[in-house]
Amino acid sequence: MRKVITGPLPDIATRFSRFLGRSWSHDALVIFTRECTGRPRKVAGNRDIVDRVTIDELDEIKQSIEPGGVFAGIRSVGGGRRRVWAVRDSGDTLLVLVPRPSQAGAPEHDEVAAMFGIVATSIQHQVAQASPDYLAESRAASSERARTIAELTEVHEATLSSVLGTLRSNDLDDRRSRITASETASAALIALRSAGAADRALSEEAVTTAFARLQGELRPLLRHREVEVEYVDPPADGRPLPGEVAHAARAMVRAIVLAFGAQPVLPRLRIAWDCDGDNVLIEVRDQGPGAIDRNALTRQLSGRLHTLRGRIDIESIAGWGSRVTLTIPLDPPAARPDEHLLSTLNPRELEVLAHLAVGKRNRAIAEELGISQSTIKFHVASVLKKLDVANRGEAGAIGIRAGIAPGKAHSSPGTG
Repeated sequence: MRKVITGPLPDIATRFSRFLGRSWSHDALVIFTRECTGRPRKVAGNRDIVDRVTIDELDEIKQSIEPGGVFAGIRSVGGGRRRVWAVRDSGDTLLVLVPRPSQAGAPEHDEVAAMFGIVATSIQHQVAQASPDYLAESRAASSERARTIAELTEVHEATLSSVLGTLRSNDLDDRRSRITASETASAALIALRSAGAADRALSEEAVTTAFARLQGELRPLLRHREVEVEYVDPPADGRPLPGEVAHAARAMVRAIVLAFGAQPVLPRLRIAWDCDGDNVLIEVRDQGPGAIDRNALTRQLSGRLHTLRGRIDIESIAGWGSRVTLTIPLDPPAARPDEHLLSTLNPRELEVLAHLAVGKRNRAIAEELGISQSTIKFHVASVLKKLDVANRGEAGAIGIRAGIAPGKAHSSPGTG
């Protein structure tokens, strides 16, 4: 289980599937969590099933199970009616298993539920901490999904509008069939336009909701401190925050508050959020002794800020207090060449690509990363395949154009 929960978050379903497969064979495994705004579905197994699993199918299964409960039976999953076993964790994360036809019975309920509870808790903690790796992966996934939805919406909207235009033409006969077809196309067009709204509901937080959650997260940190806290709410009509930005903003404010709290005296804190349409603007100030460790705080926040292309400014005056301001863009930067290819690389492959970009050979990369040359050879082959290039030099050129270099906080392009 340690290996399951300590690896990269995007692959946690694959590792958990491998772990469970030792005792209970299955064709597909799906973890559904709204905590991960970039990829709420973590999947492993038969691609003919997992690639077709929809959010609506998972929501329907989840709503049929009480928190902490299980389900065994037939449900619509992956475009068909299948035998499934599902558990809804008390934290509202869902696990769905599609057993192999040869697998009789259901897994041991208490044992699998307990193991999934560990996995679900690990996911929640990783998201709450908003590590640079999580933020990069989430932003890359969100950007790719948004582009795909926009492209599909444009294509289908144009098609449906054309159909409606034809059906509404007075030059056609058979009034009843035209009315029926027109109503069908209109309903499809409405459903299509609502798809974007449904996706935003999954991947965004209202800025006021994000700020209210922050206040709830700060209460335990400040419970035993005699400090007066003033919260300045963001505007109610402020632009919604992408999920990864909301998670990162809360994690960074928690870190700032802890840094302020490390001072011997902390009589008052003021925490304010605002939104200028392009950025979320955060200000935390105190009336303390002005003794925060500016360098340590900058280092602590630099990974997340670099990933989201944010900025930090710290002012500290002895005897007067300190002030920290953060500016975090709400949108990822414009797509760069090869971005869609680079976004397919996992964190280790990005590390290898960074070394290829400076011309290192396998032996040197292996020594730098502390792994075997055969493992490096495997990663290099995977990088070449994913980037659709013929040799190391072409892969390195892509890494150079994307600004990937050894020693930097690697993230998918377009995410910092």
